[in-house]
This record gives sequence, C-alpha cells and structure tokens, in this order.
Amino acid sequence: MSTQPNAPAPSPALRMLIDFGPLAVFFAVSTFAPGPATFRMLAGTAAFMVAIVAAIGLSWLKTRHISPMLWISAFFVLVFGGLTLWFQNATFIKMKPTVVYLLFSAVLSYGLVTRKPLLQTLLGTAYPGLTERGWRLLTVNWAVFFVAAAMLNEIVWRIWSPGEDLSVWTGFKVWGMIPLTLIFAMGNVPMLLRHGLTTDAEIVDKALPPEG
Repeated sequence: MSTQPNAPAPSPALRMLIDFGPLAVFFAVSTFAPGPATFRMLAGTAAFMVAIVAAIGLSWLKTRHISPMLWISAFFVLVFGGLTLWFQNATFIKMKPTVVYLLFSAVLSYGLVTRKPLLQTLLGTAYPGLTERGWRLLTVNWAVFFVAAAMLNEIVWRIWSPGEDLSVWTGFKVWGMIPLTLIFAMGNVPMLLRHGLTTDAEIVDKALPPEG
C-alpha cells in the first residue's frame, strides 16, 4: 500500500489489519455466531461489509490515503454482500473472489497484450528500480496466479461448502488463500531482484493484491 507525500507511512501490522482484517471479521462471525447456518451466513456477510468500510476509514485516518486495491475490494464486497443479504443466498458472496480474481487476471492480461504497464501504475512505488522486463514477468505471474486462485475458490466452495454454512469456505479464505498469496508474493522476490529491484525488507507488505 502506497501513501501520499507527507502522509504517515503505515506499519506492516497496520497494512495487514487494513488488508485482511475485514476477512478475519467475516470468518469469525460466520463461523462462531450463534444460531442456524443461514443466520450465521447473513450476519457474517453484514459484518464483512461493515468491516471493509471501517478499513477504508482506518486507512484514511492513519495514512490520509486509500489504496486502489482497497477501493476495489470494498466495491465488490459491498455489491456481492448486498446481493447475498437481499436474496439471502450465500452463492453471491462465495462467487465474489472468483469474479475479482478473473477480473484482475483479465485486466493484467489486457495490459500485457496492449503493452500498457497497468500493474506498474498500481504498484510502482512498491518495486523501486524494477526494469520493464521485470514488470512484465511480474504481471504474467500475477495474471496466472489469479486464474489459479479463481479455480481454487470455485472448487472449495462447490465441493466442501455448497450450502449456507460458510465455515469451511471462510476458513479456506483465511488460512489458505492469505498464506498462499503471501508465499507467492515472496516467491517473486528473487526474480524481481534479478531485474533491478532495490532490496527492501518490506517489499511483500507493500505489494499485496486485493483481497478476493
């Protein structure tokens, strides 16, 4: 997450709270709230929507900046969360990550085909010194990762969490996708260093994709 000039730089802990806190709230409420599965699903979805708005407020309060990634995540959480609440159907919120991941893969692929550095536009300050070839390789890697993540999300919710009980699926999102995303981001660092990246201990913290 980047900051505006003269804005206080967010700590890694604050970045993690803003980026993944809403998902943790969703997991906690939908898993541990009392009542039947349908109620837990609706309560978790509503809590997710409130938490993502709170994350936007916290980001502005602490850094005077809201990253494009957070705006995008919030938009999809509110749209698909609203559909979930309106129709009382968990399918919408479970399909949200698939739509987000495929959208980002498509956008990055479009940038590759048209030679427009879309990822560099979003994350330029996160990768100082990275060469044009480095940006292109990173874009390819993330585009492929997003397609794989979309497929994995569909497999998990359709096979292990097809009904209104979200505990398995939200557990996968928190304990599966977050670690996988971090590992993938770190796995790109050696390649980035070979293509001009200036060594930065916080490089992974600064360049995480939107929470699906």
